[in-house]
Amino acid sequence: MAVITQYVVQHKGVDKLVTTDKKEADKYDKMLSIADNLAQYISAKGIEIDEALCEELSIVLSKNKDGVAKLFRGVDADEVLESESADVVSINEA
Repeated sequence: MAVITQYVVQHKGVDKLVTTDKKEADKYDKMLSIADNLAQYISAKGIEIDEALCEELSIVLSKNKDGVAKLFRGVDADEVLESESADVVSINEA
């Protein structure tokens, strides 16, 4: 019989990640913590958006913190997106 150690990352009582890699679990937990802080900050600034949308926005910003930091330093959004190999979709194409 094998013993397997699993790390479970919970957020608001929901299992968000189950892994055998402690480093990955810690990284994911930190990302969720940053997202919670961002959501609190956004709400405290009086921006009224749906709670689910605020959470989703906070998670996207947290997951992409390096790219967002580049934007704050003045790097062009197209350059950041290109370096992340992201697909840029024009709103007018919809």
